[in-house]
Amino acid sequence: MIKYTGINHLALATGNLEETITFWRDLLGFRMVLGYGHDGYRQYFFEISPTDLIAFFEWREVEPLHFKDHGVPVKGSYGFDHVSIGVATEKDLRHLKDKLEAAGIWVSEVVDHGFILSIYSFDPNNIPVEFSSYVEGVDIRKKPVFKDSNPCPAAASGSEPNSGVWCEVGSYTPRSEWVSYPGDGKKLFD
Repeated sequence: MIKYTGINHLALATGNLEETITFWRDLLGFRMVLGYGHDGYRQYFFEISPTDLIAFFEWREVEPLHFKDHGVPVKGSYGFDHVSIGVATEKDLRHLKDKLEAAGIWVSEVVDHGFILSIYSFDPNNIPVEFSSYVEGVDIRKKPVFKDSNPCPAAASGSEPNSGVWCEVGSYTPRSEWVSYPGDGKKLFD
């Protein structure tokens, strides 16, 4: 079984890296750990936690997203609703709410979802951002909860991965044949 370690990075886009850096690094406190590019193309990474990063491409023609509130249904092609970033405690969540308000940035009241407490806001690119802290004593990882009155067949089959849904690998590529092609950031480490 493959061992996953979390979200390596979530890549988003901005047309104004200056505003994006000051929001994610200076206001939220996410350390900038990698940046590269040239005029017209940049990519910068911010550390959320010891295992999670958020990254932004800066492309000249990118405009902020049209306003769309968190979780509100849409029609047509769509692939992203919001990103939720965890904070350690309810106290951290409430301090972050105060910090956003002090900066003049709209932030919702605290919402109790039963397993997490959340606040909602937007970054300078109009990207919907949620910040969440777990409710003490509720751990959906240890005890999953499902209350869907009409689940699709895949959901009805349970929370654990099902084998046999996809074809099995006949043989894995031997290490001697592993090839990696250089990406844009490779030159930073040569």
